[in-house]
Amino acid sequence: MKKVLFVFVLFLVISCKQNKEKDQEEIGIVEQEQKEFESYGAKISKEGSFSSSVMLEKFEGLRSGDTIKEKFRTTINSVCQKKGCWMVLELPGVDDVRVTFKDYGFFVPEDVIGKEVIVRGKAFVQITSVEEQRHYAEDAGKPVDEVVAITEPLKSFGFIADGILIKK
Repeated sequence: MKKVLFVFVLFLVISCKQNKEKDQEEIGIVEQEQKEFESYGAKISKEGSFSSSVMLEKFEGLRSGDTIKEKFRTTINSVCQKKGCWMVLELPGVDDVRVTFKDYGFFVPEDVIGKEVIVRGKAFVQITSVEEQRHYAEDAGKPVDEVVAITEPLKSFGFIADGILIKK
């Protein structure tokens, strides 16, 4: 019985030591990322993110109404200049992806255009009908010839981010 107890205690000590080493390693990764990136929203890690070209393939595989949870890295092309409540991110060879923030829960600085970003959240495809596009164009005060020139539904990519890392 003493041998079993000794083995069990030894196992616990080794297990705790390994967990402590793992925790220290994770703390080191987080500290390095804090030096390299500014974090917004939920805390995320850069680990497991993939390129914008891979994300584009994933977007193109979606149908309207589908959503997938993903994390990818790319470049910021524009930001809401009123309060940083949305971003437009680069996707290669297509119109870019508009990113909003989950529950309007955080904002980003307005001066981050051109910086590298890692976003995690929900990706989706949206189809805007001809009628809806024309309505938006009319509301925006577009000339009649531009409004009637809209003849195709518009497929666009969207993303609702719950966490963001922006390279310093």
